[in-house]
Amino acid sequence: MFRAPDGTLDDSQTLASAVVVALGTDRLASPDDVLPDPDSTDRAGWWGDLDAAELFGGWPIGTRLWLLKRAKIVGPEDPEGATIARVEQYIREALQPFIDMRIATSFDVEATRVGVNRIDAYVVIYRGPKTPVELRFQVLWDEIVRT
Repeated sequence: MFRAPDGTLDDSQTLASAVVVALGTDRLASPDDVLPDPDSTDRAGWWGDLDAAELFGGWPIGTRLWLLKRAKIVGPEDPEGATIARVEQYIREALQPFIDMRIATSFDVEATRVGVNRIDAYVVIYRGPKTPVELRFQVLWDEIVRT
């Protein structure tokens, strides 16, 4: 944690760290999700999420962005939808518990394609009258199947 100019603790770093964990951790895939490796049945996720709500009032941590690690970046004409829209959807899903638990009041998510195999995501978390927390993420496609 850092100190603000007035000497108080700046808790924006705490929220930023929690958001980084939420977006940098693999969430359990839904039973109907298409897994990136057709030969695997591993739906990822964290074992601690199994009883998170009952044990400590928590929620499933992470994002399903990992499902896109071998996906091509496609437009809205694709049967699964535009990759950028899916990135935004997965990020919103990971951040919604912050609203539900009243840790934040709202958030904005904007994903943009940058180059052939990269999508950047810009996230702003609002906390009522407090200064918003702004974060940028790079979602990289390292395993794109090249034709």
